[in-house]
Amino acid sequence: VQLQASGGGLVQAGGSLRLSCAASGAASDYGSVAWFRQAPGKEREGVSCIISSSRSPYADSVKGRFTISRDNAKNMMYLQMNSLKPEDTAVYYCAARSTRIVYFMCLDPSSYTYWGQGTQVTVSS
Repeated sequence: VQLQASGGGLVQAGGSLRLSCAASGAASDYGSVAWFRQAPGKEREGVSCIISSSRSPYADSVKGRFTISRDNAKNMMYLQMNSLKPEDTAVYYCAARSTRIVYFMCLDPSSYTYWGQGTQVTVSS
């Protein structure tokens, strides 16, 4: 099982980026998927995750600006990031696990088995 994240880059504050994560294997291999980020000197934090088709928790800092999605037919997951702020600057990682996760563990990095290599997002002021 491998995850490959892409789509990061340099953008001005207020701009948008869409991150993509390609997954090997079948969609059924991934019960739950998530995006995390890690800024320099800070711990890795959960951004958003997909528990089911109707449940996708978000970190308070990104609510209303970021949207997570998943395309099982293409084995892809995405993170659409709008109204970006300098504090969104970080390395973003996609993550997955084979079984469906419970809600309160969805944004905990220790819940995930598979990780992508990370993609850098830099937001200038």
